[in-house]
Amino acid sequence: MQPTSHDFKANAHRALGDPNLQRAMDMMRTGFPVNRAAAIARLPEFDALRDEGIAIKNHVIANLDFYLETFEKNVVAQGGKVHWCRDAAQARETILGICRDAGAKTVTKGKSMVSEEIALNDYLEANGVTPVETDLGEYIVQIRHETPSHIIAPAVHLVKEQVAESFRATHTHLPPDRPLDEARVMCDEARTVLRAKFLSADIGITGANFLIAETGSSIIVTNEGNGDLTQTLPKAHIVLASLEKVVPTLEDASTLLRLLARSATGQEFSTYTTVSTGPRRADDTDGPAAYHVVLLDNGRTALLGGEFQDMLRCIRCAACLNHCPVYGAVGGHAYGWVYSGPMGAVLTPSLIGIEEAGNLPNASTFCGRCESVCPMRIPLPRMMRSWREREFARRLSPQAQRWGLAVWAYVARRPRLYRWVSAMTSHILSLVGGTRGRFRTLPLVAGWTDTRDMPAPEGRSFMSQWAAREKRS
Repeated sequence: MQPTSHDFKANAHRALGDPNLQRAMDMMRTGFPVNRAAAIARLPEFDALRDEGIAIKNHVIANLDFYLETFEKNVVAQGGKVHWCRDAAQARETILGICRDAGAKTVTKGKSMVSEEIALNDYLEANGVTPVETDLGEYIVQIRHETPSHIIAPAVHLVKEQVAESFRATHTHLPPDRPLDEARVMCDEARTVLRAKFLSADIGITGANFLIAETGSSIIVTNEGNGDLTQTLPKAHIVLASLEKVVPTLEDASTLLRLLARSATGQEFSTYTTVSTGPRRADDTDGPAAYHVVLLDNGRTALLGGEFQDMLRCIRCAACLNHCPVYGAVGGHAYGWVYSGPMGAVLTPSLIGIEEAGNLPNASTFCGRCESVCPMRIPLPRMMRSWREREFARRLSPQAQRWGLAVWAYVARRPRLYRWVSAMTSHILSLVGGTRGRFRTLPLVAGWTDTRDMPAPEGRSFMSQWAAREKRS
């Protein structure tokens, strides 16, 4: 996937003018947050569970090498194989090699954001292997030749009329006049089409929500059952996961799973929680003959010991996206790469560079909702601020912004001048604002007034009121 994060402003402008996207975002804002709040209200110990989950992840990060080596040892003991990949290119080549060794022509895929990160589908297709997404949302964006716009709901940016149009254009073997006005009908149609793909696939590829060091197992959670079919029907199962997904024990994973479902979709638990441990045994009735785990670094270890290390605690629940006013206005595609919302504004610059993704940490109101709802309490606002500081220090931010900050700093270091300038500015703006009390347009702040009015200052400033109070006392 070619990043367009540098074009965030243009992407966001298009998104704000897209009526279908705005309809879809309105539905998202009244869905996930409400469901999460209800699920957490039913679990009084949720905050204590968060503390336990954070402790687990911090412990793993501090001992990542040990748990990864333990995981590999136990995968091998169960008959599987672990492939260590430092970057996206190596991961793609490794997976293609497994496909070629198996003579694979068709691959079914469970949902995996890491596969999006390494642009796996395009690479497989270019090398004669057909990937088929089996998660319903991923399937929809695949047939539309789009990328996911959300971590857990890839097609959240679409309304049902767009999905029906895509089904009619793709499923041409079905009657063109069939009714497609209900979600249930469209889901059943996708299921029927995908059933044949499951049965004919040579290899199944899934992501992993967690990797269990003590058993060499991988865990995926789904609500459709597609992950089970993807990893049990083909002759080989490939697990593609980033390094930080490892946890010590199954008990630790169960703690994190209780946090994941509630934070993501507002469920007590996902419909399917599937544990895979190695290839099929002699007395197993089904399962793959080969089990491969592809472990991807791709910049993760560079975060260890630094100011962005806490990002490795992320369990990809998307709670920060679901509660972010910026994401809720422009959707995921505006962010221009795989990861969006507040977690993407921190992770994307780490993985593809601040030169490409410098706009993303600036796309935040710093309202703090992302950190407050994050089950891992990742300090996303602080880390976005750190990226802003790095961008400014490297002179990558717009020149007008740097000049503006330089002027502000000059004035702010001189209290008497600051008080005089702020008082005069406030007085002038209050006069110009008149009785309306707001500005529909205003020089230098068009980014604000293009979409909403700016309130005019009213009354005396805080500093003048404080001074008057001090005199009275």
